[in-house]
Formats: sequence, C-alpha cells, structure tokens
Amino acid sequence: MFSNAGAKNDNIALTTNAPTLERPLSQKTQMQQLSILLNSTALFSVLIGIIGLLLGSFLNVVIYRLPIMMQRGWRKECAEYLQITPEASATEESFNLVLPLSRCPGCNTPIKPYQNIPLISYVFLKGKCATCGCHISMRYPIIEAFTAITSMIVAWHFGYTPQAFFALLLTWSLIALIFIDVDHQLLPDSITLPMLWLGMCLSLFNVFTDAHASIIGAVAGYTALWSVFQLFKLVTGKEGMGYGDFKLLALFGAWLGWQYLPIIILLSSLVGAVIGLGMIVFVKHDHNVPIPFGPYLAAAGWIALLWGSDLNQLYLTTVGL
Repeated sequence: MFSNAGAKNDNIALTTNAPTLERPLSQKTQMQQLSILLNSTALFSVLIGIIGLLLGSFLNVVIYRLPIMMQRGWRKECAEYLQITPEASATEESFNLVLPLSRCPGCNTPIKPYQNIPLISYVFLKGKCATCGCHISMRYPIIEAFTAITSMIVAWHFGYTPQAFFALLLTWSLIALIFIDVDHQLLPDSITLPMLWLGMCLSLFNVFTDAHASIIGAVAGYTALWSVFQLFKLVTGKEGMGYGDFKLLALFGAWLGWQYLPIIILLSSLVGAVIGLGMIVFVKHDHNVPIPFGPYLAAAGWIALLWGSDLNQLYLTTVGL
C-alpha cells in the first residue's frame, strides 16, 4: 500500500515537473538562435548599410555646408584683422551643420522630414521638389548609396570588431573629404587633423598598427608629399598639390603605419595619372587647371585599410623581395 502510494506520488511529481523541464530547453534554444542571428556578418552588414544611408544624407549636408562655413569664418577673421565691419547678413544669419533646416534651392521651401528619407524620397519625388518642381541633383542619392555600400563592405570585412567601428568613422570622413576636394580643391583641417590624432591614439591600443609604426607613418606620410611638392615647385615654379594632401597621407600613415605608405602612393599616383590623362584627352580638360589629388589619395588609403596587407604582399612578390 505504501509502495503503491509512493509510486503514484512519483508519477504525479514527474507529470507535474515535465513542463518545467521543457521550458529551460526552449529558452536555451531561443537564446542560441538569437546569438547566431546577432553574430551574423550578413545581418551586421545590412544594419550598417542602413546606418550608412542615414549618414550619407548627413554627409551631403557636410559636403555642402562645411566649405561655406569655412569661407565665412575666413571672412570674419579678415574683417577683424583689417578692422572692417562685416556685412550684416554674415553676422546675423545662423549657418552651421544643423541650421538652417534643409530647403529647396529653387523656391526656398523647407523640406519636410518625410521628403528627406535617403533614396526613397528621391524616387517618390522623381528627383523634383514637391512644391516648385525644381530638379534635385542626382548627386544626393548617389552619395547616400555610395556611403551605404562602402559601409557594408567595411562591416563585412571586419565583422563585429572594434576595427569595424573605427574603420567606419574613417570611411565616412573620407567620403566627405573626397567630394569637398572635388568641389573646392580643399581638404578641411577640421576633418583631417582630428582623424590623424585619432589614428595615433588607436595605435596605443594596436587597433590597426602599433604606436611606433604610427608615429613614423605620420611623419613619413607628411614629409614624402611635402618633398615632392617642394621639388615640383623648384623645377616648374608651380604648386603641384596642396598642404591638405600632405596631412591626408600623414593621416593614413598614423592609422595604418609607415609600411602601407608606398602602396598608397603607388595606387593613388597610377589612378590619378590614368584619370587625369583621360580627362585631358577625352573631356578636353585644360591641363593648366589643376585636378585635385585628394580623392585618389583617399580612395587608395581606403583600399589599403581593407586589403593593404594582401596588396603589400603582392607588390613584394612582384618585385621579387
């Protein structure tokens, strides 16, 4: 009797505890699935691509407004130095990366938030202002898409690592520098210098290179192009490039180390020479009008950031070293 009662109690206990045994297993499986999903490089790349679209829209603002902000700052400094009263419009109007809000250049109508969604708004508006029908440049969606694509490439290459985060910061900075240089032949110190110092700080933690290679790279990068500049000026009497180019190569030296400088210089020079000759021959570009070197340097540095080690090995193998 007692044994049967005990058996019944055991059965009841087993029956009662059965669901509680299954629940932890179910939660564990869900956690495993979530972990796999979160560690998916493909998902990470897609998320970064979406962020890249949003950042691309902001970069359009930076590319357009930062040179204007710099010019206004220079005028104000000159006016103060010459003790001239600046124009009222230059002192009263607030103009920065936030204000005034984006507006149509044709009718000056403020752009509504739903009209400013990267890529999507351009497609639905058919490339025209919703108010006056003024044409919107294709450049805006191109920069947004370009930022998204390059961001996804970086995310796919580095995965879930600290390198991915900092490589994205550098990528977005380079995109702004490229288009500002194309428009104004200007590489703003407000972008290049902070990124140069950031690269040197990262070298303290061996993120991309060590501090020794970073410091030598920054010095060698600046000195290399400065020497070419001085030699070209001595021979021709002309300035072949700007000081912003020196700082940009120093930036890459600080981020990647001096070992990557030769491949960056080689790539940028080859691409620059090919495109420059093509513009002169096919587009009838005036050879007396300078072509900015910054975009080629930035593109070469970005390629070295991702595949520099492989390119260096290929180069050394090719030359037999």
